[in-house]
Amino acid sequence: MRKAWLLLMLVAPPAAAVSVPAELPPAVCSAIEPCRMVGMGRLRWWGFHVYDAALWAREGRWNPDAPYVLDIVYARNITGVQLASTSIDEIRRMGVRDEALLSRWDGLLRGVFPDVQPGSRLTGLYRPQRGLQFYSGTRLLGAIDDPELARRFFEIWLDPRTQKPDLRSALLGGHGGTR
Repeated sequence: MRKAWLLLMLVAPPAAAVSVPAELPPAVCSAIEPCRMVGMGRLRWWGFHVYDAALWAREGRWNPDAPYVLDIVYARNITGVQLASTSIDEIRRMGVRDEALLSRWDGLLRGVFPDVQPGSRLTGLYRPQRGLQFYSGTRLLGAIDDPELARRFFEIWLDPRTQKPDLRSALLGGHGGTR
């Protein structure tokens, strides 16, 4: 009986529904004005709700060469180290093979990613030719001035080779394409 209860607790969804807020913090939104949501979706992994995400861009049209924002609200406890490590694993899976570069990027991401709990909100701002910025709610966590890392990081969600094409399609407004 105890094992059945434990199994139920492991597979049951979190008690409180987690969703992406209907607007971005003003400091983030000002970088892509007029800022509008392109699309939103939910990541489930082995049936577990991991996070809800929304993609924001100027006029609600994603352009990979213009600033945009990925806003994530977590439904699970995840350490900042796990977030960085998983990001690097995905970047590696998508073709980056330079282990020295991946190690440097891992250190940069570990320097900005906090531990998250259900309801934690992390927002990443893509800045073409400059890099990226991360926010927790309205607080700037840090900026990474590395355009290649920025592009590769956001490819995790937005590149056609993503592991979660349904999430990509939802983030792109159900169109699966750009612009």
